[in-house]
Amino acid sequence: MRPLVIILGPTASGKTALAVRVAQQFGGEILACDSTQVYRGFDIGTAKPTAAERGGIPHHLMDLAEPSEVFTAGEYRRRAVAALDDLSQRGRLPLLTAGTGLYLRALLEGLADAPERSEELRARLVVTAARCGHTYLHRLLRRLDPPSAARISPNDTQKLIRAVEICLVAGRPLSQVHHAGREPLQGYLSIKIGIQPPRELLHGRIERRVHQMIERGWPAEVAALLQHDAALSAKPFEFIGYRELREYLQGRQSLEETVQAITVATRQYAKRQMTWFRKEAGVTWISGFGDDPSVV
Repeated sequence: MRPLVIILGPTASGKTALAVRVAQQFGGEILACDSTQVYRGFDIGTAKPTAAERGGIPHHLMDLAEPSEVFTAGEYRRRAVAALDDLSQRGRLPLLTAGTGLYLRALLEGLADAPERSEELRARLVVTAARCGHTYLHRLLRRLDPPSAARISPNDTQKLIRAVEICLVAGRPLSQVHHAGREPLQGYLSIKIGIQPPRELLHGRIERRVHQMIERGWPAEVAALLQHDAALSAKPFEFIGYRELREYLQGRQSLEETVQAITVATRQYAKRQMTWFRKEAGVTWISGFGDDPSVV
């Protein structure tokens, strides 16, 4: 069994800094497990580590897709398994910095044998949601798959569309599909380290980091993406910060309001991350930040 070190935790907790120190000590390389960092051109707001922050350690699984592409958890798993095989052949210790729980689950536990996306059906469902409201989709899902409807919020249009899509394409409930076809990762011993900073300290760091990102040129990055590289409908513009800065650049709110909105949304996201990761089995939790030298 080959070791796979997994460093998980909320945004701004110092996962990369800890992974770099461990990699430097034990001959490792870092695999990002983040659904936002896979997109090219979306750099500052997704907290892709700078050259200095990487500390000379190779980083993988970033900049994999164009903004217009649809990048799925299944595609992440395929790329991650290939990267792990490469590191194993070269005798390097893999360190996974996990911020996206779904991607981590996809890698470690495998994915259900769900049907491929049907763009035609999804387009019809999007139109239906716009015309009839997301509550209609939730009522439809309740008829097709009551267990899934019970766990998916009536306000989560994206998940509702995917759930209804799977039910209609697969011809069986999503709850049944999710229990079939999973292939866990083989040949690796997962060593999970969780970073859990005190909430108030994490909130303060998130606020400071948002200001630092603005100073580093985040608005200019978004402006360039809007002008040259990405359409308004591209998925990465749904990411925290990018949607708010788009509103700012279009003159719909002030920079101060934008910074506040990004800070609040990021704090809420960090809370959701911790809710997910606390359910992860076999985690050794560390109280503090990953960039604190006393942690390791």
